[in-house]
Amino acid sequence: MSKLFAGLVTLMVATSLSQAAAAADVAKGAILAKRWCAACHVVATDQQTAHGQAAPFSAIGKMPDLDPAKLALFLLLPHPRMPDMNLSRAEAADLAAYIVSQGK
Repeated sequence: MSKLFAGLVTLMVATSLSQAAAAADVAKGAILAKRWCAACHVVATDQQTAHGQAAPFSAIGKMPDLDPAKLALFLLLPHPRMPDMNLSRAEAADLAAYIVSQGK
């Protein structure tokens, strides 16, 4: 029963993120990227270096089959070597849209 519940919760989150990704604001994502991500990632073409070993957003944005909704979900979930940014779903969608835009 708990697997079914977890699956339903994951489906609901993915659906809401897909809707948020469709309405994502790239400009707001750029602001978030410069605030939260620029210390480790190169987040914009005018940024020369970053302190971390993290991939530049231009490389992440060019990854084949990059899905903005899945990227937004990744940004919301705790994962190693990244700070807990306490992003809202809308902010995660904005940041994901910005990252995807950097690969174009």
